[in-house]
Amino acid sequence: MSSIKKNIAVGIAADHGGFELKMQLTVLLHEAGYIITDFGAHELFTEDDYPDYILPMAKAVAKAEIQRGIAICGSGVGACVAANKVYGIRAALITDSFSAHQGVEDDNMNVICLGGRVTGSSLAWELVQIFLKAEFKGEERFKRRLDKIMVFEMKKPKV
Repeated sequence: MSSIKKNIAVGIAADHGGFELKMQLTVLLHEAGYIITDFGAHELFTEDDYPDYILPMAKAVAKAEIQRGIAICGSGVGACVAANKVYGIRAALITDSFSAHQGVEDDNMNVICLGGRVTGSSLAWELVQIFLKAEFKGEERFKRRLDKIMVFEMKKPKV
């Protein structure tokens, strides 16, 4: 990746299922010049729970304390579910390069979710780089769609 944006504040969080991948990505992110906040887990504990790490990271993204987030659990699904419970978070489980940039460009995705048990470290690093390099296009149609989601979130409907 040639045009990686430096000095972006990135949060990373994982439970035991994503711990090893989180550690690998953290090293690569530091080497690439990103500002990293590690929300844990800080040690491998097989009985931990992903919401304990993912929710604080997602809250930091929503408050603009950090610009982007990386959420990892075993499959990536639980991390995605947890992150999306935080108002203002647009998280997606990403497994391909197209979605890694398109999710940001069209949907203003601010948290990438990965599966530590299903996504290899080389692919994960490629996806993270693409995600961090991408920028929201801001076209009217994309803003209109996001506005509809925000109105829905604010009403907190009971289904």
